[in-house]
Amino acid sequence: MTQPAYDPDFELTDEKDASRYALTRDGELVSVLDYRDDGRTVALTRAFTVPAHRGYGYAAQVVAGAVADVEARGDRRVDAVCWYVADWFDAHPEKQGLLRTR
Repeated sequence: MTQPAYDPDFELTDEKDASRYALTRDGELVSVLDYRDDGRTVALTRAFTVPAHRGYGYAAQVVAGAVADVEARGDRRVDAVCWYVADWFDAHPEKQGLLRTR
């Protein structure tokens, strides 16, 4: 999965070998979202933005892209392990149907 994240200068990539989504701009790493995929649930475990790029909403772009990817696949639920991801889902109630129920 490689797609622009809102701005064509950005690229969001699912780095499966590293179990993370990575947002880059002109080849420079901006933000990442780590995950664990057990085949039924994708646990989004940690959002991180490089300090020099904080405050511009890049973590939200990574989460939105990851959620869109999981939604498009249609075969998994999301477990919002990371507090930032949980807050993102609170702010996007239209996506809460993707959350794993406990």
